[in-house]
Amino acid sequence: MSHLPIFPAEEERYRALQELDPRAEGILDVLVTGLHDESWRVRHAAATGLQRLTPPEHVASRLVSVLGERGETGARNAAAEALAGLGPAALAPLVKLLGHLDPDQRKFAADILGQLGLGAAELPLVQALEDPDLNVRVAVAEALGRVGGEHAARALSRLLGDAEPLLRLSALEGLALLRRPPPLPVVVALLDDARLRRSAFRVLGLIPQVAATERLCQGLSSDARSIREAALAALGTQASLVEPSRRSELEAVILAALRRLPDAVTRLEQALEAEDVAVRSGALLAVAAMGEASLAVRVAEVAREDRLLRDVLGTLGRLGSEGGRLLLAAMADLSAPARAAAAEALVDLVDPGSVTPLCALLEWAEDDLRGVVVRALGRTRAPEAASPLVDLLRDPVTAGAATRALGVLAGSCRAAVLSALEDAVARRATPVAVTALGRVGGAPALPSLRALARDVDPRWRAAAVEVAGEVDGRVGRELARVALADEASPVRAAGARAMGRLGGTEAGALLRSALQDEDASVRRAAVEAVGESGAVDRVPELERLVRHPDGALAVAAVRALSRLGRVEAKVLREASGHPDEEVVKAVLSAGAVSREGVTLAVSLLEHPHWDVRAAAARVLGDSGGPECLEPARRVLETEPDALARQALADAVGRLSRR
Repeated sequence: MSHLPIFPAEEERYRALQELDPRAEGILDVLVTGLHDESWRVRHAAATGLQRLTPPEHVASRLVSVLGERGETGARNAAAEALAGLGPAALAPLVKLLGHLDPDQRKFAADILGQLGLGAAELPLVQALEDPDLNVRVAVAEALGRVGGEHAARALSRLLGDAEPLLRLSALEGLALLRRPPPLPVVVALLDDARLRRSAFRVLGLIPQVAATERLCQGLSSDARSIREAALAALGTQASLVEPSRRSELEAVILAALRRLPDAVTRLEQALEAEDVAVRSGALLAVAAMGEASLAVRVAEVAREDRLLRDVLGTLGRLGSEGGRLLLAAMADLSAPARAAAAEALVDLVDPGSVTPLCALLEWAEDDLRGVVVRALGRTRAPEAASPLVDLLRDPVTAGAATRALGVLAGSCRAAVLSALEDAVARRATPVAVTALGRVGGAPALPSLRALARDVDPRWRAAAVEVAGEVDGRVGRELARVALADEASPVRAAGARAMGRLGGTEAGALLRSALQDEDASVRRAAVEAVGESGAVDRVPELERLVRHPDGALAVAAVRALSRLGRVEAKVLREASGHPDEEVVKAVLSAGAVSREGVTLAVSLLEHPHWDVRAAAARVLGDSGGPECLEPARRVLETEPDALARQALADAVGRLSRR
């Protein structure tokens, strides 16, 4: 017999067991010896190692023998752990153990069968409910709750009428695990027994009926905190089961019950801080039913539990503007998750009185939070929010969100928003204000936009040209045509972008000169505009540009051709030799749906740049046929880069299945 290597230090014994070869001779004896170690870490390592040995049926029989070693509690528990990890291989010896003379062994068998959770154990366990030993019957009832099945549910339901309270309790818990509640009158009768009440509440929560809700609400008035929390947890479960259309009916019953409790708010305050997630979930439901704004901060703090974030947002949304004010006042003191949840809720909770605290929050809030606050400002329906939002247009980080918020605010305060934007334009605050003015002002803003399109500052001309097309296509096309001949390159680029969005039969002709512009940024804008506008008459120019030394321009040309659906095989081959690897990757992407593109990808598997090789492998994985398998497999054997090798391995795997 082999023995566990003798090491004085626990760490050395632990490592020795972890490093053992599961195929080594005598390994079973060594690991069984490890089950008897004085250290629980070593015992756990031995139990884990036993689960890797073969044949598992032989290991299971050996472990069952360890269960019979009275006085070796640590070894028996470790053996039970190992048996539970063996899965189906442990089933037969454990079922046999249910018939052992020693009730202690029979209880062990029931406990482990419950952990295995195998349906094949259901009937043997049901039969074991006739065991003469109470402890065994209790263990069997608990195991049936984990194993499940129709026979288990019926057997557990019958146990609810047993004279022994422990068995009734185990049956209730088992039925709760199975989510198979008995009829409502049966559960209600069990509520009279203090020893069963908590479990009965748990099962009651599985019955989505108003009568069950009313009975659960009676638990909210209990002097015992444990009973109140059990009732709340059950209400949370019930809320997840009722149809959305019946949610208001459920909340009405809860509200009526809470109104009868003079200290309802205090009780809910305690429940919101409970350890049990289910209790906090039920408390959120109750706070929402009450609309209790004073609990807004504590509700927000529940967001520290990720699983409850949706419930938190739903509850905060029910607390009205008073809840919003309390959240705003407490933002600096909230935890990070609570602050994020509160900010999200504020978008719906703010009112005209929220402008000042929201602006104060902008002074110190993190960037991601500032975006939400900007949205909230737009929802205040307050004219006073217009000026702060216009000021935010000067910050590139918040300009986009502020523009959208101004659009929302204009729905209730159009005159104030337009006045603030026109003032910003008059003060030359930021060209972004021109964009916002066009979007909010609509057609009445066109005279201003026409004037700005002739401004001495090219930034303002460019901004006016870009937004004019969103307001009126005819005016936008007129200004874009003029802009394409502007002396300033930013304005010509803006004209090209505007023309791309407007499209039309003349777009290709108007963009022709921009494709040959002396400024690279204008040429790129024109190339992208051709792709966006669908100007197929400009394809010859795009095909020449895919060979341009400017990699960014060549990439744009490849993508525009792809967008137009005009990527010819000849163009793909020519562009694949471009010295800029980004162009080659764009070519691979553009050709991924064609046979020529797949052929090209095979030829690029040995490209000097690893990212091109990886891109080629991905194309083959997505679009290649069985004929691509061998080339990919051959290159994989010599690929030096880890990321490219991974892409090739993925491609080989996918190609092998075709």
